[in-house]
Amino acid sequence: MPLDGQALSRALSADGTAAALPIHTTLCRREAGAFQRAAKSGDDLLVACTQERRLFLELNQETEGAPPVTERPIRFVNIRETGGWSKDAAKATPKLAALIAAAQLPEPEPVPTVGYRSGGRCVVIGPAEAAERAATLLEDRLDVTLLVTRTGGALPQRRERAVFAGEVVQLRGWLGAFELTWRHGNPIDLELCTRCNACIDACPEGAIGFDYQVDLEACRAHRDCVRVCEAAGAIDFERSVQESGERFDLVLDLGEQPLFTMHQPPQGYFHAGSDERRLMDAVLKLREMSGEFEKPKFFQYKQKLCAHSRNERVGCDACIEVCSARAIRSEAQAGGGIFVEPHLCVGCGACTTVCPSGALAYAYPGTVDQGRRLRTMLQTYRRAGGRDAALLVHSEGAGARILEDLGRAARTDRSVHGVPARVLPVAVWHTASIGLDLWLSAIAYGAADVWVLLTDEEAPEYREALAAQAAVANAILQGLGYRGEHVRLLQARDARDLAALDAALRAAPSQPVAQPAAFATQADKRATLELALDHLLAQAPRPVDEIALPAAGSPFGAVQVDTDKCTLCLSCVGACPEAALADNPDRPQLRFVEKNCVQCGLCETTCPEDAITLQPRLWLADGGKARKQARVLHEVEPYRCIRCGKPFGTLKAIEVMIGKLAGHAAFQGAALERLKMCGDCRVVDIFSNPNEVRITDL
Repeated sequence: MPLDGQALSRALSADGTAAALPIHTTLCRREAGAFQRAAKSGDDLLVACTQERRLFLELNQETEGAPPVTERPIRFVNIRETGGWSKDAAKATPKLAALIAAAQLPEPEPVPTVGYRSGGRCVVIGPAEAAERAATLLEDRLDVTLLVTRTGGALPQRRERAVFAGEVVQLRGWLGAFELTWRHGNPIDLELCTRCNACIDACPEGAIGFDYQVDLEACRAHRDCVRVCEAAGAIDFERSVQESGERFDLVLDLGEQPLFTMHQPPQGYFHAGSDERRLMDAVLKLREMSGEFEKPKFFQYKQKLCAHSRNERVGCDACIEVCSARAIRSEAQAGGGIFVEPHLCVGCGACTTVCPSGALAYAYPGTVDQGRRLRTMLQTYRRAGGRDAALLVHSEGAGARILEDLGRAARTDRSVHGVPARVLPVAVWHTASIGLDLWLSAIAYGAADVWVLLTDEEAPEYREALAAQAAVANAILQGLGYRGEHVRLLQARDARDLAALDAALRAAPSQPVAQPAAFATQADKRATLELALDHLLAQAPRPVDEIALPAAGSPFGAVQVDTDKCTLCLSCVGACPEAALADNPDRPQLRFVEKNCVQCGLCETTCPEDAITLQPRLWLADGGKARKQARVLHEVEPYRCIRCGKPFGTLKAIEVMIGKLAGHAAFQGAALERLKMCGDCRVVDIFSNPNEVRITDL
């Protein structure tokens, strides 16, 4: 591939005066000595090749005087399939410089980890013969138990492991902590059965097979089996249906339908069904799953920012709906907010992407690190002369493999273009971990487009959430007058979709900002969004006062109040988790700061008069300043005490209260009049009439 060492040096240096980089064409073989000399220097090492990663690590280990990778990590970046192998490789220098610059950034700060401990106790669930066969493949590494789920097949004559039979009632948990419950109603108890085969010989209907279970549809109740099994006592037709439970570290499910139906099942659970290939893959993984394991805790949660619930009322539940691992549950009835089970979390980040308030944040890497990477890439690309950059967000797994396939195809097939020079691949743990705040920040940094590559890894919930977020981003950008569809979702399952992906990557660029921003993304999602919006508005080709946004996924909007219904009870103020709604201690007012509203709907569900509706929009009047200031949604004259004249409520609220209580026996005559008094005057009035019968005396 063509490489320009002089141009790369200029792009990667701060002042553009660095000496030309030496170019190596076979660094991993004939020129390996150059790598070894660099390794001995002790300087930071970045190898622009991922295919020979293992070889370079071995070379470093074998080079005398080279620090080990534990003291000086070696980073790797792919510039070949993603840039050098394409039809416009000669123009790819700005992109290669951007990829190299991003790879040189410091590693994110470490985060807390989540631990698992597996003792190797594995349960295999399924038909007798299939379960027994799988057990023989695992028994030398794991402690295997069988749960036979249906009659038929055969168990071996020798009893070499624990075997149970029954129907699964419940399976929950994760690696090292699965809890399995099953229901057993067959007359033969496999724990007591000695497999002597006497019952098989005695049964006149042949209702008992070598699975040592009674086929109750074939059995005619001769009970000869009970007689021959008297010593063992394993057969009892009077036995009631029983539930049993055990804890296991690992689960291999051979049933046709998986016991966990979510897109991302818990770690330590494998469903193979009757698929031989999936079985072998599961067996290979299970054999290595004894011991202690850990993973990063991918998320941070701040309950005080959470807009899920208040006072047992539910508002936003976007994170619960999008989680494909079912790791998030509502705590509305137990103090409010949500709970994320870290052992079930797979780190997709979809919950953090759809969270409108920033209560859930992706932690590894966080938005500060991700934003720094995007800004570095785009600044380096622009400094090297690149234009109209398109960021291509893809997963480190399937997404990276598809891009590598595309690059290799471009090298051998003239009809394939390859990854264009303006397309900058951005590898992430999962595509759902980057959303609206970082997309808009990238556009503000100068990207013309942000594309997200979806593969079979993405759950349907992720696709819907990303599509909703993309619709909001495009509505904002197009509303501001920027031409084009800036945020797009691209689909590619495998090599069969390479031609369509190749064409999609050559789309015409959207309109970028005239002057790129230089702000740093913040840990707070709303703060990052405000920084991006302020810059995009300042650079907007067509500034507007208001942009209508899609209802699904909008983190911006207004609250509309039906003043004919509203009594200014201020229940909505108490329910609002973001201080978007507020009262006025000096006057009966309901005030609203639109910038703070996350459209969670808690005010709408809390309002006893059904006077509130949500309006998804981005209000930009007065250059965006108006949405940051409090405005009055509803105001009424105060109701004044009929005894002292002090204001203590609103006219409508007092009228509603009197109307509802006027027919009540306890509120007649003077008692009804006291409802029109302030709290102090009510007390004075009650004790001014000592002969009056009060409700407290009854």
